[in-house]
Amino acid sequence: MSRGAGVAESSDDRSASSEEKDCPSHNLDTSKDSKSGDDSSSESSLESESDNEEPKPEKSNGELRESSTEEASNQVEEWEGKELPTDHFNSEFNEIQSHCEHCNAENKHNELVTPRLLSRGQFLLKVDTEGTYQCTETGLIFEVNRKVDIKYCVLSWSKYADLVVKPWVVGGPLFDVKCDPTCLTSIHFPHSLCLGHCDANMMFKVLHVKSTGALLEYTVDHSATHVKWHVSSLSPVGPVIQSEETVFHHGAVILYKAIDHNPSLSFRVYIATNNESFIKDISKSVKHSSKKFMKIDKPPVCQKLLQNGKKYRLISEPEAEITPEEIEFVDGSLLKLKSYSEVYLEQPAEFKLLLVEMDSEEIVWKAKLRECDWVQHDQNPNVSKSGTSGNRRRKMSSSLPDEVVYDKRMKQIDTSDGVKTKTLLTDTQLINLAEKLGKEWVKIAIANLKLKISDIDAILEKKEDVTINKFRMLKKWQEKEQSNATAQNLWNCLKNVNSVEVQDVLKGFLQET
Repeated sequence: MSRGAGVAESSDDRSASSEEKDCPSHNLDTSKDSKSGDDSSSESSLESESDNEEPKPEKSNGELRESSTEEASNQVEEWEGKELPTDHFNSEFNEIQSHCEHCNAENKHNELVTPRLLSRGQFLLKVDTEGTYQCTETGLIFEVNRKVDIKYCVLSWSKYADLVVKPWVVGGPLFDVKCDPTCLTSIHFPHSLCLGHCDANMMFKVLHVKSTGALLEYTVDHSATHVKWHVSSLSPVGPVIQSEETVFHHGAVILYKAIDHNPSLSFRVYIATNNESFIKDISKSVKHSSKKFMKIDKPPVCQKLLQNGKKYRLISEPEAEITPEEIEFVDGSLLKLKSYSEVYLEQPAEFKLLLVEMDSEEIVWKAKLRECDWVQHDQNPNVSKSGTSGNRRRKMSSSLPDEVVYDKRMKQIDTSDGVKTKTLLTDTQLINLAEKLGKEWVKIAIANLKLKISDIDAILEKKEDVTINKFRMLKKWQEKEQSNATAQNLWNCLKNVNSVEVQDVLKGFLQET
């Protein structure tokens, strides 16, 4: 379908007003809309890695066919997938909270509920009675009239890019919701826009993608954070907006670090709208990259609003190679390939990153990155310890969250007897121990771990945080011991250290082996 193709209004909308007409390609009729005062992605469920078929709008003469409201289904469509514990949600679903001084957010006391996470990013929410419930993971708000099970997932807008026709633009995440629609009165979709500047001239609708066509349907109301829509039927649906003025976005900066054996540092910096669909696309793009990355956990929310077409500069202190350094912001929700900047430092060191608006030179976002931010995590509580080592490795690779990177050197074989497996200490364990070592860590390094004074001098010359110095000291011991750098060997070296905290950490290491 071409970009100029029209999107039909729903028949319910037309019946509300005898003057309502189908939307032309470049002049959608929004006179009845609510105003103020009243790299490639694959889908989950509909966009799962198995490429299940999504409902696709039928076309007629190059345009989407007009569709009437579908009959409410009496039974929830079954979604495949094994249920996972709720405390192991993938990080891209954790809602990024923003606090904007321009938005007049209403303090509505909806009941907060945490759904269960199924496979491939699908959620299951079970409610027992009538009420208004807000999902803690996605921000969706459901108004239900009786007991119901609701299954839903975040979709990518890029798959439906041809359906979002100017002057309409994406206003928030796209969702696929499945349940008995007669039980679901309304859905409030979270949006990523700041309404403090242009609320009076902004109009909302929802794009409703059905198997027979795509419709622009009316919203009931909107607030500083959500767009309310009365449920007609259920299929992919998300908010879109039309504004006569500049649109301001709540933004987020997402960081990933490349994992390799080079001493240099390489980061990807993504500048996105605070939109779950956009953020999920970024996560999938990184996951399917030829390189391996880990997510860097830094406060993502921009402290200043982002504008389409405005230019921003990424700055490093001390200076690093940044490509591109200057960025013209666009909402990339509809783009399959998500743009990013690469930050490269030849020598590892802590540094600051700042995003600056070029016109005003105001800081939009900043963070300080330290070596402990990218210490690799080698533990995954979701991995079963049963089965053969080969099966264990397969389970690890298939259940890894995007931001968790496994160190393949975690386990090595002791070839002295051909059978025994030694579990080496991980970086995470060593950093935990480093935090517990006191002021006498240099004495411990020389007297207990048998390191050379030249090794300590080399560590101190870097003039880093004292915890990082202790960590480097333990890594030096690990390099010296190689395959003998086990919890038992470290316990033997440090069992005489007079520190209850150190002894407790060491005992914990022994229990984990």
